[in-house]
Amino acid sequence: MKSAPKNIAILGGGISGLTCALRLAQAGHAVTVYEGSEQLGGLGTFFEHHGRVFEKFYHCMLPSDGPLLRTLEALGIRDQVYWRPTTFAYAHAGKFFPLNTAVDLLKFAPLRFLDRLRVGITGLVGRLVSDKGLDDVTTVSWLTKLSGKNAFAKFWKPMLEAKFGDRYHDVPALWFWTRFNREKGESKGEKKGYIRGGYKHITDTFAEVITRHGGRIHLKTTVETIDLDSAGKTTVTTSKGTTTFDQLVITLPTPQAEKLIGPVMKAQMPALDTSTDYQGVINHLLFLKRPLTPHYWVATPQSEHPFDGVVETSTLTDIADRGARHVVYLTKYLHRSDERFSQPDADIRRDWIAALQKLFPDLTTDDIEADYIFRAPFVEPIYRLGQKKLCPPEELVPGTVFLANTAQVYPTVTSWNGSVMQAEKTLAAMGVKVMNAPSAATADRELPSASARLQPAMA
Repeated sequence: MKSAPKNIAILGGGISGLTCALRLAQAGHAVTVYEGSEQLGGLGTFFEHHGRVFEKFYHCMLPSDGPLLRTLEALGIRDQVYWRPTTFAYAHAGKFFPLNTAVDLLKFAPLRFLDRLRVGITGLVGRLVSDKGLDDVTTVSWLTKLSGKNAFAKFWKPMLEAKFGDRYHDVPALWFWTRFNREKGESKGEKKGYIRGGYKHITDTFAEVITRHGGRIHLKTTVETIDLDSAGKTTVTTSKGTTTFDQLVITLPTPQAEKLIGPVMKAQMPALDTSTDYQGVINHLLFLKRPLTPHYWVATPQSEHPFDGVVETSTLTDIADRGARHVVYLTKYLHRSDERFSQPDADIRRDWIAALQKLFPDLTTDDIEADYIFRAPFVEPIYRLGQKKLCPPEELVPGTVFLANTAQVYPTVTSWNGSVMQAEKTLAAMGVKVMNAPSAATADRELPSASARLQPAMA
């Protein structure tokens, strides 16, 4: 029997919030989305440059992003996704080493030949072994055992540090195993996807469909408190007053959500694990007049580089979406408390461009059309041993308050696809069935597919 329509509030207009709002509105519920910024999309927000829109943080899709692609199908825009083959390279001592095939690995000069073989065997074993027990084993010990101390120190450790900083020691091997297994089924090489009109087209379509189904979206609306009233209904308080709802879905990062929860709600819900912290990210976006590299992503994890990777998204996107310019993102994961995270834009611009020119000596300042710097404080959860036990439940207050955020995505890679997958698990807990969606019990076994290397996961 179909449940009676409910009045439901959703905190956060990122991909999780939009997915929940879409499916709930389609199911006949009255939905209200609260978003503190002036744009929808979370890390998919955009800016304008010469009459075109570009993402502040780079994004792509993978052929096996089933939940995300299924959602685009529901929006009627899946056929506007296009695909391109992409490649990966590793920068070392002024040279670039492609790492896309077994032959590439055998030629990878930064490692001794025996270490190259062990890294290759590590990848093979990682795809064959079970994930049983890996949540209680560190990635450091697991990779050191498989690849050896030398290969770990020279190859794996710099990339782990690039992702998690000095907190990489406790990251469970299950997280890394998941990344190994992303590659399954990609026998014809890696490819990535983008959508015509960019990610703004996705969020615009979400807004259009949600409002068409009667949903309401409040931008630039800061939520001050959430709580329960005497009747057990949820209350959302903003500067404009307090509104009562039948149910509430929280999609904010856990540290932000915890600050909003009022005393009555807090007393009726399990204690949220706020010890799972997040890495932030700095993106320095450059518009170039010429291409920089044929690779979609070049890893630069050594400490001599101020950024962890060079992502040339123009190897993926059509000229119709970006113009004749070439688009490059320099990216660095940092904790929001790191002094480098709040470094003045002028200093980042000076140091990062100088480092890029050292990496690409033929790049001149005349080649740079323009550049922009963006930051996000809550991007990648910093995982610890036993992380599966720390993931909060989908249902916080029975039948009333629900959660769908990146702290729950583990061990799936943090991405738009992972967030949609989590939103579908939360919807299942609310009794909303999404066609072809995995159940809450099996969704964490649906793994996306792409490069198994440590590419920053913001897709």
